[in-house]
Amino acid sequence: MTDVIRVSPDSPEPAGIAKAAECLRRGGLVAFPTETVYGLGVNALDREAVRRLFAAKQRPTNDPLIVHVTSVDSIAMLALRVPKDVEILARHFWPGPLTLVVPRSPQVPDEVTAGLPTVAVRVPVHPVARAIIDAAALPVAAPSANLFSRPSPTQASHVVDDLGGRIDLIIDGGSTMIGVESTVLDLTSDPPTILRPGAITADMLREVLGRVEIFRAATIEPRPDAALPSPGMLEKHYSPRAELTLFEGPTGTAVPALVNVAREHLSRGRIVGIIAAEEDRDELASLTSDRNALLCIIGSHDAPTDVATRLYATLRDLDSARAHVILVHGFRDDGLGAAVQDRLRRAAAGRVVKA
Repeated sequence: MTDVIRVSPDSPEPAGIAKAAECLRRGGLVAFPTETVYGLGVNALDREAVRRLFAAKQRPTNDPLIVHVTSVDSIAMLALRVPKDVEILARHFWPGPLTLVVPRSPQVPDEVTAGLPTVAVRVPVHPVARAIIDAAALPVAAPSANLFSRPSPTQASHVVDDLGGRIDLIIDGGSTMIGVESTVLDLTSDPPTILRPGAITADMLREVLGRVEIFRAATIEPRPDAALPSPGMLEKHYSPRAELTLFEGPTGTAVPALVNVAREHLSRGRIVGIIAAEEDRDELASLTSDRNALLCIIGSHDAPTDVATRLYATLRDLDSARAHVILVHGFRDDGLGAAVQDRLRRAAAGRVVKA
């Protein structure tokens, strides 16, 4: 049985926070909102609790976790040494959706880091997450609170759908603010390298640090003997149950290609989910006369924050509507749009049409 406690997202009630903190201290699994997505938290220093987290999520053990704390000073207990860039980045981006990969302290269990000599840490800004971590008075390892490879949860109901009955407690603090996971920046490489894009963009980081690279390896296949450098780096990830195909290219070429594929599916009586930008609405209008075409306009190319906030919930809604396939016209691949495109490419798991 999983308990659900509703709290105010801005001023969370102490009773709910205290129950979450006590659960973490005794080795329990607690889901709670962060500014990015809902996280599934455990005591990062409790090996058995971390193992239960992997089991509950059905997550491969070679996929490392991010440890959440509430101050830069707290990193000292997790890091073998604190790179000089941590303080600079913290002044600009913490608390916030930036994860830093640093050399790992021996205190951090192998289960958290997948045996790597590094640990990923961040300081969240969400009032509920901060209150829980402060009350528990321990570092909290918290990947997204979903079954592994599913779209990340941005509402407590998504956590219930995936993990109800598998974890101890869900703290419902309403919808999350950003909607995609944090940027992961590796500070053990020279120059620092973005392993996973997020709301803190490459341009923002370069303004502070100067040179910053972006990890460009093709895709990483899961192998039981190889630890991944960061969460969110598998080819198939963030995926709905319905087969998703991503169409990349300008509206004039990509949308007609999408429409042709949609019509083929519709002609066979299949339910087709379609995700696109406001700018694509007119090009897609011809499909809306078919009741099996589920058109989801999730924002404008010029408003990537709206797109990011709605993306995962829309994927889950289309699964709930029993869509057989989901067809997506991609978004701008810069700024926050780069994070959206990264998630869509992994959700498509190789089914990408260049138009």
